[in-house]
Amino acid sequence: MGRGEPRRMRPCASFFTQCVATLPSGTMSNTPPPAPSPQREGGASTVDAAEIAKFSAIAAEWWDQEGKFKPLHQMNPARLAFIREVALQNETPPLPSRGEGRVRGASPATARGKPLRGLRILDIGCGGGLVSVPLARLGAEVTGVDASPETIEAAKTHAREIGLDIDFRVGAAEELTESFDLVLALEIVEHVADVGAFLQACAKLVRPGGKLIVSTINRTARARTFAIVGAERFLKWAPEGTHEYEKLVAPEELVAGAPDLRWAAPVGLSFDPIARSWKLSDDVSMNYFRVAMR
Repeated sequence: MGRGEPRRMRPCASFFTQCVATLPSGTMSNTPPPAPSPQREGGASTVDAAEIAKFSAIAAEWWDQEGKFKPLHQMNPARLAFIREVALQNETPPLPSRGEGRVRGASPATARGKPLRGLRILDIGCGGGLVSVPLARLGAEVTGVDASPETIEAAKTHAREIGLDIDFRVGAAEELTESFDLVLALEIVEHVADVGAFLQACAKLVRPGGKLIVSTINRTARARTFAIVGAERFLKWAPEGTHEYEKLVAPEELVAGAPDLRWAAPVGLSFDPIARSWKLSDDVSMNYFRVAMR
């Protein structure tokens, strides 16, 4: 099995897993990825106005743990453990061990304190700051950027209420000129207008020796069944229409979008319906991370 190929999903006691048990894991659609957006002056735009409008309309709910962003709140412990470990590694690969999320190479005192002190982190498509805020608490100097003014206002308000100094800005990846130790593009590539232009813009923001972490949903038959039909239409984990199947991004397309970076193999992020929690896994047929280094 190749490095970028999805592995079979482990058995799972959920209704939708049983419904699609006969589907081959990672079955790809014949639908090609979306065509690049029209060129604007200075390059391709990565902002999809319709996507921004969807999230602007529910910006007030970002910090409601039982609201429309509940799945992201549930993902956060696993996402943050993965980000913290990758941020503290000198090289990639290797990547975090599946499921544990512990920090290798860091003393217990460092892990409990401010392990990310001294790191400049960009959270592009930061939303209401669900990842930016805990990273700032871990000591990182965080810049959060989102194209929705309403969303950025929600992020600023929350940071102000809890006394954190985070540089939240309205903008897009292609508008930035700084460099960062770590660039995060979490659950955003499936919402941009031009995936290739977005990844190129993100790659340019990674300093030499720095890293890019992307997390998204794979474009597979299983992902369509679970992440769109199951999660949105039946379980109501997200508003219906949050994801469009044709805009989902396969792991190999990330590499094609930023070929100048050194990409590690993808790592799965799977939901355990019994524990009702997310954990790292070998299954990349739905949610997955992929890390690259400059």
